Amino acid sequence: MTGQRIGVAVVGLGGAVATTAIAGVELLRLGMRDMSGLPLAHRTDLVPYESMVFGGWDLAPDDLAKAAHLHRVVEPAQLDTVAGPLGQIQPWPAVADPAYCRNATGANVVPIGPLRERVAHLRGDLDRFRSTQAAQRVVVVNLASTEARPDLASPVLRSLDGFEAGLDADDPAITPGLLYAYAAIREGCPYVNFTPSLGADVPALLELAEREGVPVAGKDGKTGQTLIKTVLAPAFRSRALTVEGWYSTNILGNRDGQILDDPSSLASKLDTKGSVLNQILGYDVDDHVVRIDYYRPRGDAKEAWDNVDLIGFLGQRMQLKVDFLCRDSILAAPLVLDLARLMTEAARRGSSGAQEQFGYFFKAPVTRDGRTPEHALHAQERVLLDWLDAPA
Repeated sequence: MTGQRIGVAVVGLGGAVATTAIAGVELLRLGMRDMSGLPLAHRTDLVPYESMVFGGWDLAPDDLAKAAHLHRVVEPAQLDTVAGPLGQIQPWPAVADPAYCRNATGANVVPIGPLRERVAHLRGDLDRFRSTQAAQRVVVVNLASTEARPDLASPVLRSLDGFEAGLDADDPAITPGLLYAYAAIREGCPYVNFTPSLGADVPALLELAEREGVPVAGKDGKTGQTLIKTVLAPAFRSRALTVEGWYSTNILGNRDGQILDDPSSLASKLDTKGSVLNQILGYDVDDHVVRIDYYRPRGDAKEAWDNVDLIGFLGQRMQLKVDFLCRDSILAAPLVLDLARLMTEAARRGSSGAQEQFGYFFKAPVTRDGRTPEHALHAQERVLLDWLDAPA
């Protein structure tokens, strides 16, 4: 695996998660040995972290050193150490539409025009990136702000023919997130959707990924509160403890929280967070409440608080309370890096379409046939490791 050069093209390159991930890789290049938070750091059969080079799109034109400084996630001493290489990375103009993400603004944008022209622009960016970086492969990772949902019943999302017709007709159901996914697949780039937005999970683009032989994975990275939920809920089910109610609330003050302050973007996020519990337990929890509140003073230091009401033997009621004081981007960034390595391996093995074995990383894992995905973390980990250990 040594000697490869892997391009990682990020949608939302100037965000807190991306800048944290890229700063981490630069620190690894300088000899950092602390692999905390990187679940697959021990897998030397995957491409090295140091083989990755980064580019991508963002609404803000700031170089990544300035962007990382504004996000205040990376420690100042660490950021000073890698400010040079981060300062050399400037985001490409982004394809965006305020109709789908009202709280995301910026001047570094591709002018709104015909959808075919916007796709051509994105494909041109990927082709140049591959060429200028001499990358053996380019992986596209969506870390952009959460978009509002279009009508999922729209014919343009149901089949590839419908999607192609929708591009020709500039159909409003085709969101910026869908354009990035389409462009990536058309360019033969493995695609990861780490957001709750629509991407390659719609039938039209899953069809395209299968036809083009491109692996895709997603969606919505499982980092904090949902990670805890997918550990605890299987334990309750195993011990036949009935979950009567589960109240979850999140407060955060980073850009992600600001975007989710818009109800249309929040609805997309709550959909992926809320579906996990019932599917693990095998029954509906009528009083399952999930809240996400933007609270500016917290910045990236998120608080995720859970109260679980349980019923045990003889109808006795019990409670469990968990307060997770976490760092949103510190949890997410290493998962993004390992996903880039895994998608490179999936492409090397000739895999195409939805990569179900990577469900370990996501709140709403995409499946090939639309069946209910596995959500329990221990089961997801076993599937992932079995795939890694299988003969390539």
